[in-house]
Amino acid sequence: MQIQHFFDPDTFTLTYLVTDELTKDTVIIDPVLDFEQASGKVHDSGLQPLLTYISDKNLKIKGILETHAHADHISGSQILKQIFPEAIVAIGERIKDVQVFFKKHFNLTDLETNGSQFDHLFKNKEEVEFGSLKMKALPTPGHTPACMTYLFEDAAFTGDALFMPDYGTGRCDFPNGSAADLYQSVKEILYVLPDKTRVFVGHDYSPNGREMLFQTTIGESKKLNIQLSENTSEKEYVEFRTSRDKTLNAPRLLLPSIQININAGHLPEPEQNGKSYLKIPLVKDLHSGKL
Repeated sequence: MQIQHFFDPDTFTLTYLVTDELTKDTVIIDPVLDFEQASGKVHDSGLQPLLTYISDKNLKIKGILETHAHADHISGSQILKQIFPEAIVAIGERIKDVQVFFKKHFNLTDLETNGSQFDHLFKNKEEVEFGSLKMKALPTPGHTPACMTYLFEDAAFTGDALFMPDYGTGRCDFPNGSAADLYQSVKEILYVLPDKTRVFVGHDYSPNGREMLFQTTIGESKKLNIQLSENTSEKEYVEFRTSRDKTLNAPRLLLPSIQININAGHLPEPEQNGKSYLKIPLVKDLHSGKL
């Protein structure tokens, strides 16, 4: 099994290709579609290195997997689905909970909240075959309720649940997020895996200016993760995570990303003038009281 990473420096996101070198069967994990917020321009230049690699290696794309509904970048899943129509776009089954919340928040009256926008919804600990590749979907909620870690042999793709040891874990202040849930996910789902299990993280922010890193192990994380090691108590972690999350700004692309990603990466349908639109809920904080 071969793993190839692609890094998007604008959103600090890592996309992965997991390939059976004998059969060329491949899955894509967490692809990124470029979005320029100031102009509303959506483009796929960031996907070109991935597509070139797939073409050069003659890979057979069997699945396009989302570890969760991302709040910091738009998914490129549907662009890839158009190129690889036989690939299955999939996410954890609790995406339905996320859809219910954001349908109300954005007043998305036409949004179905049954996950039907995706080709498949993974059940907890479901084992799935993508051609010759075998994967187990491990539930790791906390960052969002729908977060999944995908385990291929000795390689775990943790999304935003677990980062490099010198950065810690994902934030837990999104709707229906829970620091207590993430603690249990890491301790009872991830840290019970063999220490040699490779961990491929969903983001890397290069703390203290170090080079970008994307791979660690369960053993290293248990010993060295600065926010949640094997010795960290639940009380300690929840207090730390809750306090820290209160100081964090909302992700830059939160509003556009979440509307598209809960819809499986589908862009909004064009309106009568041929243009597509996203919604931005206004939050009034006007001390004059004039508006």
